[in-house]
Amino acid sequence: MTPTPTATERDASHAPDDGWVPVPETDRVPDAEPERAGTERAGAERTRTERTGADRTGGAKAGAEWAGVEWTEPDRTGGARTGGARAGGAGGRVGPLLLGVRHHGPGSARGVRAALEAEQPAAVLVEGPAEADALVALAADPGMRPPVALLAHAVDDPGRAAFWPMAEFSPEWVAIRWALERGVPVRFFDLPAARTLAAADPTWSDEGDEDEVSGSGLRIDPVAELARAAGHEDAERWWEDVVELRGDGDPTAPFEALAEAMGALRETYGHGGHPRDLVREAHMRLRLRAARKEFGDSVAVVCGAWHVPALTRRTTVAADKALLKGLPRAKTELTWVPWTHRRLARRSGYGAGIDAPGWYGHLFAAPDRPVERWMTKVAGLLRAEDHPVSSAHVIEAVRLAETLAALRGRPLPGLDETTDAVRAVLCEGSDVPLGLVRDRLVVGDVLGEVPAAAPAVPLQRDLTRRQRTLRLKPEAQERELGLDLRKETDGERSRLLHRLRLLGVHWGEPAAGRAGTGTFRETWRLRWEPELHVQVAEAGVWGTTVEGAATAKAESLALAATALADVTALAEQCLLAGLTDALPVVMRALADRAALDADVAHLAQALPALARSLRYGDVRGTGTAALGEVAAGLAERICVGLPPACAGLDADAAAQMRDRLDAVHAAIGLLHEDRPDTPAAALDGPEPDAGPALPLTPGLGGRWSGVLRRLAGWDRVPGGLRGRAARLLLDEGRLGEGEAALLMSRALSPGTPPADAAAWIDGFVGGASGGGLLLVHDERLLGLVDAWLTGVPDEAFTDVLPLLRRTFSAYEPGVRRTLGELVARGPRSGGPGPSAPGVPGFAPAPDPARADAVLPLLHLILGTEVTA
Repeated sequence: MTPTPTATERDASHAPDDGWVPVPETDRVPDAEPERAGTERAGAERTRTERTGADRTGGAKAGAEWAGVEWTEPDRTGGARTGGARAGGAGGRVGPLLLGVRHHGPGSARGVRAALEAEQPAAVLVEGPAEADALVALAADPGMRPPVALLAHAVDDPGRAAFWPMAEFSPEWVAIRWALERGVPVRFFDLPAARTLAAADPTWSDEGDEDEVSGSGLRIDPVAELARAAGHEDAERWWEDVVELRGDGDPTAPFEALAEAMGALRETYGHGGHPRDLVREAHMRLRLRAARKEFGDSVAVVCGAWHVPALTRRTTVAADKALLKGLPRAKTELTWVPWTHRRLARRSGYGAGIDAPGWYGHLFAAPDRPVERWMTKVAGLLRAEDHPVSSAHVIEAVRLAETLAALRGRPLPGLDETTDAVRAVLCEGSDVPLGLVRDRLVVGDVLGEVPAAAPAVPLQRDLTRRQRTLRLKPEAQERELGLDLRKETDGERSRLLHRLRLLGVHWGEPAAGRAGTGTFRETWRLRWEPELHVQVAEAGVWGTTVEGAATAKAESLALAATALADVTALAEQCLLAGLTDALPVVMRALADRAALDADVAHLAQALPALARSLRYGDVRGTGTAALGEVAAGLAERICVGLPPACAGLDADAAAQMRDRLDAVHAAIGLLHEDRPDTPAAALDGPEPDAGPALPLTPGLGGRWSGVLRRLAGWDRVPGGLRGRAARLLLDEGRLGEGEAALLMSRALSPGTPPADAAAWIDGFVGGASGGGLLLVHDERLLGLVDAWLTGVPDEAFTDVLPLLRRTFSAYEPGVRRTLGELVARGPRSGGPGPSAPGVPGFAPAPDPARADAVLPLLHLILGTEVTA
């Protein structure tokens, strides 16, 4: 089941600042006059274009001008720098240091670090929820390893949540770590999460953002606008060229140019289709004023470049407070949670606006020669996967990437050039190993860590303790976990995973394991996703421990359930999860629903879950006496009411009833199966405490056989159900010699409507039931089918053909080929019979002695002991 989407950070292609405060579409803010071309800036500063006397009509010229900025601009005479976009004069050190960035950009991160080193501010303000100031010190904890995210959720509705992710190469993270390492105060100054989540709709998602229309028109992507003005169609490539791949130089020059370009865009587009940004920016200005009162102008601000012009805008305190007046507030809790590179990637559907977090992380961490180091990483990955890659391949790939960059006019090889070189040289033109490189390196499976001191709900702390005790480490990469329930640790792991699924925390999903009749094996697929922290917070309303919360939720679900099948499924979940305290409540609800429900279809749908629960109860050592009594009552009622319920059904209802018939047959077989004595159970290994068979009601198996016989021979039952009942009896060995052929001959007699006869064939030899092999081994049945098929009138043949095609197309190719050969050969001279004497390896009847001869070899292969 897919969880309710939380408010997440916006994609860079849709939002100017990558959506750091995820506010829903329905949020509305007080009317405010957008910035226009004549808006007065703080300090009465003119832009670079105005100082040179050039005419500027909007963002296009500014973008083109910024695209030509020389990034290696030398230091100014006298050593005084502007320090980035200043709120005051253009040539002095007046006003705070405004560093406009693009979130999760390694070039921006390096620039922020260089600018902070050069300016040495007395305080640092970072874009993020204001309440997170109490958590910022944890960023210096040795146990904190990015990527991580600030998680805020509403206390009364934990599903209403928002994330603020940070990677090692995020400018905000770099600024925080720089400040903490030097003892410089660092604070978040964006709109509080209490304001954001109070107006948030928990069902809100990012879909449809592009279509939102505001007073200034459609939403714009400022990076795309600047790239278009510079004559580039690919905004990502343009940004990578001018920012991410630029060399060292004046650390503040790029921020000045970017602030100027964003100012031109804001003058032209106002809020750019993001009216909520006006409220956020009003709060930012208030926090900036407070910081300047405390620290003077020696304050550095790290925020989305889109907001820089708004921070330099001259407004009054009263005007900013008026924008914030009346906003709702919700009680919230904040903490740090681990994040993953996959959640930073746009392609994950839950991204923060970058396609290649692994590549960006490499660009940020590589001290020098990033292309050579990247190719070496790729070669190491491919070698680990047994792909032949040599040092010569690496050298040639580097040369090709550099050549492609030169041909395309790029300053350094980017991701496109390195990918093309990897495909052509290291992958020898194949996209298969290239997909591995993209998955493991370009995106990556990095999972961050947070220290134990980080705040967490009690349920999260209990889960973390259980994970450590059971050695179940959360991992971003999916892995398969096989459990043997006979072992104490594996049994506890199974119970924990089932309890989490009951609570709606889908860390693990059951997977198909090794086939066998034993119930002591389980296979899980585990992958830890960041949003699981939100699911744990939501589940925290049920209790402070995993077991207590699962018990409370199971009891609540039992009391609220109205369908019998829901209660039986819940009983099965309780047994799997080992929730013995919840079972009495669930069993009372089950008995009440079973006594009141008279619909045989509902009873048939509920019985299989009870049968599985009884089996699970055996292997897990859980008492199931009360469950057995309910199951026995359901089975008896099904035996009495099933034949009348199957009479007179239409095609769709008959198909549904056929599935329920199969499920009930399997359930009754489980309840009365003598498992320790069956060869399959012996080969699969002994089950502890399996005990004897489960004779819930004496003679139930015989009564069920009588029900099947009645269904198989009653003309009022649809053909598909009659054929299926006959097949079940045949498989159980309860049809005498020739009885199956007699039933088939009656069903395929000339007086039977062709559609009903085709449905009977589908029920008897449907592909999913192994009917093809049955026809291969019993030529008598094949002859009956062939004779009926050749006798179907022409006008009816087209009506039954789709059903027959569906039946026979489900057979394996080898089975269809053998059937074709048998039909082409024609019936043997002696007439229909069990098998043709000339077919090697087949006898008229099974030979038990020859069949048993294979058991010693199977025991030797499987390593099992031979039973006496």
